Amino acid sequence: MKNPFTSIRTFFSEMVVELKKASWPTLVELRDSTIVVLLATILLGSFIALSDFSLLNGVDFLTSLVR
Repeated sequence: MKNPFTSIRTFFSEMVVELKKASWPTLVELRDSTIVVLLATILLGSFIALSDFSLLNGVDFLTSLVR
């Protein structure tokens, strides 16, 4: 029977080797990317909130005309 801990140890050692090969961003690149993501999140959230508000008021207006 194969020892399960051997395959786990092999997995983690291979994972460490692959992570050392990865190119990690510099602090400046990380900061700039974070700013871009935050701005995109704010813009998208604002667009969704504005669209939701407009559609809600539009539907309320149209249903008030039917009553």
